Amino acid sequence: MPASASLNYGGDAAGLICGYLLGADAAPREIDSAQAAQWLAGLQAGGAALEGKVAGKGQGQFLWLHFNLSHAQAMRWMERHADLPEAFFDALKDRSVSTRIERDDDTLIAVLNDAHFDFAFEPSDIATLWTSVAPHLMVTGRTRPLRSVDALRTAVRSGNAPCSSVALLAELMRTQASGLVDIVRGVTQRIDDVEDALLAGRLDHKRARLGVLRRLLVRLQRLLAPEPAALFRLLQHPPAWMGADDAQELRDSTEEFSVVLRDMQGLQERIKLLQEEIAASVQEANSRSLFVLTVVTVLALPINILAGLFGMNVGGVPLSDDPQGFWIIVAVVVAFTAVAGWLALRDARDR
Repeated sequence: MPASASLNYGGDAAGLICGYLLGADAAPREIDSAQAAQWLAGLQAGGAALEGKVAGKGQGQFLWLHFNLSHAQAMRWMERHADLPEAFFDALKDRSVSTRIERDDDTLIAVLNDAHFDFAFEPSDIATLWTSVAPHLMVTGRTRPLRSVDALRTAVRSGNAPCSSVALLAELMRTQASGLVDIVRGVTQRIDDVEDALLAGRLDHKRARLGVLRRLLVRLQRLLAPEPAALFRLLQHPPAWMGADDAQELRDSTEEFSVVLRDMQGLQERIKLLQEEIAASVQEANSRSLFVLTVVTVLALPINILAGLFGMNVGGVPLSDDPQGFWIIVAVVVAFTAVAGWLALRDARDR
């Protein structure tokens, strides 16, 4: 495996998957964990100019560091170099997956949920992203590759980088909303296929997929629905360093997210209606099968009764000595069967 591929997936020796030095006055610059530690040390020392491959802390510059939390050294590196709030480390240690965005002094702590990079429309294909946002540092961490982070990383690498850490968070949430739109479209296509199969009368195994898709949407709704409300509460009392433009970007991303959540709610209702229609169709088919079984049983009843009576090994069996006894019994059985069939079919027509 190439070294770059290994770095992209599992991270370097400190568990750093990717790191970028961003700012309004310069193009995004990719850095490793050693360079990030050097930059942060300079920042903590008062912003003195740094020498080496990474430029010093310029006006408006900030770091984005993305970690693989499954790496044993990731937590230790952050504790040693990043000077993150204790609330962030508590969320990491507890592996809290409840969506929230809150302030801790001058730092934003966010716990977000997103689809796996290899999302396959299964309810289990959802993982958590832990985020800390400060004026000069944004740290994200995950245990499994996520779609939105990969898309954001691609955008930053291509030069489309936000100018502040809050703008980067807003861009992450917009990317997350865009990924949800793709999921909604995929679910919609699958629901359309099931609906077409239902109308054509050939459901087969596709009925079970509706239950899987509904569980997926319910889980996404449960995990992601608190996000707009959490952002709204945050924007009521933002940190002092957050600019008006950054607050507006977060507000816009919240609106986009809310629209996607409403679409997901509509899909859940559609799936519920389809499940009810399928259940009604199955019930109707079962009723028809039960009716056919009932008619067959009724038609077979006279001959079974007569066969049981005339099959007794006792004296006095009627027509036993009559040469035409067999045909007489056949005529009686046919008559009783015709009457029973007429009664059964008449009751079916009455219903």
